[in-house]
Amino acid sequence: MGRELRRLLISPERIAALATGDPSQARLALEPQERHYLERVLRYRPGDRLALVDGVGGLWTAVLDTERGLRLEQDPCAPLQRQASVGPPLELAMAVPRREADLVWRMATELGADRLQPLLAERAAPGERCPLERWQGIVREATEQCERLWHPVLAAPQPAGEWLARPTAGIALLATTRREGLPLCGQRLRELVDGTGAGGSNADPAAGIRLAIGPEGGWSPREEERAEAAGWQPVSLGPTILRTATAAVAGLALLADWRTLRSASCRPPSP
Repeated sequence: MGRELRRLLISPERIAALATGDPSQARLALEPQERHYLERVLRYRPGDRLALVDGVGGLWTAVLDTERGLRLEQDPCAPLQRQASVGPPLELAMAVPRREADLVWRMATELGADRLQPLLAERAAPGERCPLERWQGIVREATEQCERLWHPVLAAPQPAGEWLARPTAGIALLATTRREGLPLCGQRLRELVDGTGAGGSNADPAAGIRLAIGPEGGWSPREEERAEAAGWQPVSLGPTILRTATAAVAGLALLADWRTLRSASCRPPSP
């Protein structure tokens, strides 16, 4: 595609709606905030090109027209690029901190998280704010900026104890502190995948890998008990006590790196 074009995330439903007419005339009407972004922020003018992504693996190129819409350069049913989702899916659950939640959701998007789950922990600071709409905008902008073709899901906040108590599929890692003998996160992940280590039968990572990060004051005993009863594996992120935001980014980076290496090792050699 030559020089990389600026990207705009459009819902797959809006792209699919264009497939009902003549593909050569496929034109997307812009919403007010999208026009503002293109014309006021990026200073786009008619004839300028950009890339459209649908958040589920598809990418098209488009041209801004004189009627303040976008004319697709490919058939809506045949994107310029189609990318399969990367597996296994990664989920970051985080007790909402007083500060830096915005930063974590942005970085988690850039690192490749597939699902983001804010949690309301018992030991969180009182009156913690959860501006879900603003967070969704941050995730959207991060998806466009980091050139992902898959848009992560940001779920509505849930009480930590109730959410952790739900039965888990795949591998669930509960980052915690101040407990003797905790395995390191990466070590326990390898044990669960390979079926090695104490009491470890092979776990299927294809169902997903989840990492839960607690509040600054740590998980409450009740939250940890409910989580472990549901299958969460307690792990350590190192010898020092990390802030919630630091732990979330460090832990997710570790999982993302593991997934990248695993994907590369499973890829067939080039002919």
